[in-house]
Amino acid sequence: MSKVFEIAREFDVDATPQEVWEAVTAGTGGWLWPMEAPEPREGGKGPFGSTITAWDPPHRYTNRVEDVDGISEQTVNQLDYTIEPRDEGRRAWVRYVHSGIFVDDWDNQYDGANRHTDFYLHTLREYLTRFRGRPVTAFATFDGPEASRTSDAFVTVSRALGLADDVAEGKRVQVRGPEGRLIDAVVDFRNPCFLGLRTDDALIRFFGRNHWGYMVGMSVHDFAPGADAAADEDMWKGWLDGVFSQP
Repeated sequence: MSKVFEIAREFDVDATPQEVWEAVTAGTGGWLWPMEAPEPREGGKGPFGSTITAWDPPHRYTNRVEDVDGISEQTVNQLDYTIEPRDEGRRAWVRYVHSGIFVDDWDNQYDGANRHTDFYLHTLREYLTRFRGRPVTAFATFDGPEASRTSDAFVTVSRALGLADDVAEGKRVQVRGPEGRLIDAVVDFRNPCFLGLRTDDALIRFFGRNHWGYMVGMSVHDFAPGADAAADEDMWKGWLDGVFSQP
């Protein structure tokens, strides 16, 4: 049965309103995924077939789409950002509202979207504060194999990285990455559904979508000069596939 949903968050961030504005309009590849830049006017074209319904830089940005392409469980989708200055413009306060209509599997879809919101917005803050002024040079996102749908799949990923169950957010670690390479990183986010690793040059994100009946996913936001998205995907997708090909 169709039902309206709304997911709202508010947070402060150590970035200027203009930096937040750039991140949520033109710089989405640094924290979410690359999108078509919105046409800078009310009524203009937005990403994924949306229409810009509010455009007031750097304070208010809203896009809305009435028929979400490729997602059978959803019709209306709206993203709304309100940005206000704090500390004489040196910092910003942000209100984010994701709303729309789920037409199928409502509880599961809402739970997944609600939990993903916290991880995405955390990654936005990491991007704004840890990689300020550094353009994302490569972005890759992909899913694991069918075997990563199982209930314990995300635990399997953490153990393949060499992370103990009690390693908490903020901990500096060495994880076992592609080809057994040790990678120095900070665990910047961790809960049973999501894991974020921050290196000097990248934000590496792991999504335990097996909790909602899908495959485990990954995204790599690479800020290293000359980084190559295809190479990042080949490397990390090979690693993720290998995790679930072990007997």
